[in-house]
Amino acid sequence: MIAYHPGKREDGLRNGTLKQLFREEIKKSYEEYVEQIGREFAEATTHFQDALNDVLSGGKKLF
Repeated sequence: MIAYHPGKREDGLRNGTLKQLFREEIKKSYEEYVEQIGREFAEATTHFQDALNDVLSGGKKLF
C-alpha cells in the first residue's frame, strides 16, 4: 500500500485520515490474509492490526 500510495499515506498520517483513505486497500488485504491463514486464526490474533500499525501507520497505534 505504501509503495503505491506514499503521498496518500503521508496525507493520512498528517490529517488523521489514514483509516478512511486506505479503507478499500485494507479491506482487500484483510480478505487475502483470511484466505491464506483462515478466519479462525485471523480473528483470534492481532497480527493483521499489528502489521498495519507497524507498517502503514509508522508505529502509531491507529488500528
